[in-house]
Amino acid sequence: MRTKVIAGNWKMHKDVSGTIDLITGIKAGLGATTPNCTVIVCPPFTSLETASTLLKNSPIKLGAQNMNPESSGAFTGEISPSMLKSVGAEYVILGHSERRTLFGESDQFINQKIKKALEAGLLPIFCIGETLQERESGVTFDILKRQVTQGLSGISEQELAKIIIAYEPVWAIGTGKTASPEQAQEVHAYIRGLAASLYSTAAAEKLIIQYGGSVKPDNAKELLSQKDIDGALVGGACLAAESFLGIINAC
Repeated sequence: MRTKVIAGNWKMHKDVSGTIDLITGIKAGLGATTPNCTVIVCPPFTSLETASTLLKNSPIKLGAQNMNPESSGAFTGEISPSMLKSVGAEYVILGHSERRTLFGESDQFINQKIKKALEAGLLPIFCIGETLQERESGVTFDILKRQVTQGLSGISEQELAKIIIAYEPVWAIGTGKTASPEQAQEVHAYIRGLAASLYSTAAAEKLIIQYGGSVKPDNAKELLSQKDIDGALVGGACLAAESFLGIINAC
């Protein structure tokens, strides 16, 4: 039985004060209960240390939104894997559609990041997904096959067990549009089958595949009830404690 994983990608939202308020609200909402899913929050770099302090002795895990594959050097404005580890991050989001489309990150560059994250002891949340044009052109599975195959190039089966794949249809991110549970399940099943062909059926059955794309409290339960959907990578709805808790409770 795969554990559900609910991760909140704050994107470029919340300063330190906002981080304190949001994490305090999430912790208060959970109370003394331990959720029956893994909960991860991914604030901006500037709030990671504050978040790490607030999350001590809490079941909530800390993740970062990106990293550079280099260990150190003349890379102005970049953050290395060891820097993330030093402030308590356990997870890192890699290959998000915004990194691909706005910052031109290639499958090969994302592959480098995944390898370096694993070397550093970080657990990657590896994002894949098609645009609206690609979906309407009927090439969704071709796009996903390329992203998965190239993104996981050189990754062993043992390493795959440390990776979460997040399927995020680009056309459903921040648009209010959501893939229907049936559409999402179809794609998740394809991704799991692809992993089985690249590795093994056993490895694919253990692989956690999240859905990301306008997940909200009112659609989370139906999405999470699908056979191959193992959680959610949440955007806008993770920026308020009440809505993020609603998605956690849907588990």
